[in-house]
Amino acid sequence: MNGILYSEWVPVGKFVKIIAGFVSLLALFALVITIWVSIFVQNPSLTAIMAIPLIFLLILYRNYRGLQIRITTNELVIHYSLLNRKRIQMSNIVSCEPTKASFGKYMGVGIRCGTDRSLAYTTSFGNQ
Repeated sequence: MNGILYSEWVPVGKFVKIIAGFVSLLALFALVITIWVSIFVQNPSLTAIMAIPLIFLLILYRNYRGLQIRITTNELVIHYSLLNRKRIQMSNIVSCEPTKASFGKYMGVGIRCGTDRSLAYTTSFGNQ
């Protein structure tokens, strides 16, 4: 049986939360204006169509809100979102070292290939 040696939940960073909140507020503002206009134009389907991007943003944020890391005696398991689970056998790991997840190296947050061919699962920029 694989005993869990280490487990950690890494939430998204503050910068990502601020950007997601700002974009969601813009989408909500657009939705409110659309509802107001659709009341006057008598077209409720317009409201439903405009609500789809806001719902999509909320689902995306909920899905990518953090990273679950688990190390067992045989493997490293990384769970990032509902559909992305990576399992790496311990025998296949050659090296591991902490690094700063800079925008210049990984060009964003998420599952990224770095400019030096490294693979990163990042939730924020910096030493987290």
